[in-house]
Amino acid sequence: MPGHHHHDHDGPHGSDGHHHAPASFGRAFAIGTALNAGFVAAQVFYGLAAHSMALLADAVHNFGDVLGLLIAWGATVLARRAPTTARTYGWGRGTILASLANAVVLLLGCGAIAVEAVQRFAEPAPVAGGTVVLVATLGILINGGTALMFAGGRAGDLNIRGAFLHMAADAAVSAGVVVTGLLIALTGRRWLDPATSLAIVAVIAIGTWGLLRDSLNLAIDAVPGGIDLPGVEAALRALPGVTEVHDLHVWALSTTETALTAHLVHAPDADAPGLLRLAARQVRERFGIGHATFQLETAELAETCALRPAGVV
Repeated sequence: MPGHHHHDHDGPHGSDGHHHAPASFGRAFAIGTALNAGFVAAQVFYGLAAHSMALLADAVHNFGDVLGLLIAWGATVLARRAPTTARTYGWGRGTILASLANAVVLLLGCGAIAVEAVQRFAEPAPVAGGTVVLVATLGILINGGTALMFAGGRAGDLNIRGAFLHMAADAAVSAGVVVTGLLIALTGRRWLDPATSLAIVAVIAIGTWGLLRDSLNLAIDAVPGGIDLPGVEAALRALPGVTEVHDLHVWALSTTETALTAHLVHAPDADAPGLLRLAARQVRERFGIGHATFQLETAELAETCALRPAGVV
C-alpha cells in the first residue's frame, strides 16, 4: 500500500511485563539451577528413606523448576542474539515459548502428584517427620534465596516472573511441609502427608494458571497484558492532523518487547514527518511500545485500502 512508513525501535519497551528487564540474570540462573538440582537429589534420597510422599512430591515439583530454569535461561540467552535475514525478529519469541513450556510442565507434575497422593490416602506409609522437617527447612532457604535473585526482574519480564513465582511458591510450600512434618511427629497421623501433597498441588496449580494464561496469550499474538488498546487508538486519533486510525495491531515480540503497526489517515496539509515522530513518541512513552511501524495515508488512499481483498495489507 503506498504511503509514508516509520519504524521506531528506541526507548523503553513494554508495559506491565513487556519492557526490558533491568539487568542480565545469567548469574541468578546458574546459581539457582545448581542449588535446586542438588536439592532435588537430596529430596529424592531422604523422601525414599523417610517414606515421605510430601518430600517426593516436592522433589517432582522442584525437578520441574530445574527444567524450567534451564529453559528460561536458554531462552534469555537466545533472545539476545541479533536478528538475521532468516529470523528478522531474532529469537525473542523463545522467551514466550519458554514461559508456556514452564507452565505446561508444572501442570503435568501437578497431575502426577495428585494421583500418587490419592493412592497414599488408601494406604498411608510411615513417615519420618524429623527428616521431612530438616529437608523442607533447607528448601525454604534454597528456594527463598533463589526467588530473591529474580525479584528485581519479575515486573519487567514474564519469563523472569515465571522463575520468581516458581521459587517463591516453592519456599512457601516447603514451609507447609515443615509444619506437616512437625504435626506427624507429634500426632503420628500419616494421612497428613498425602493431604499436604494435595495442598501443594493446589498451590502450584493456582500459581501456574496465570503464567499459562499470559504465556498462551502472547504465543497467539494477543494484545499483551497491561496494554490498553482502546487507549492506544484514542491517543493516535488525538494526534494533530489525524482523522482516522485503522489496521491497528499490537502484539509481543518477546516477554520484554511489544510491537505495533497502524495506518494513520491524515489531513492533506498535515506535517507527515512530524506526525510520524510524534506518533512513535506517544506509543513509546505512554504505552511502552518500542517497536512501532506506521503507515500514513490520505483519505483517498484510505478508501482504496478499505477496498483491498481480505487478508491483504
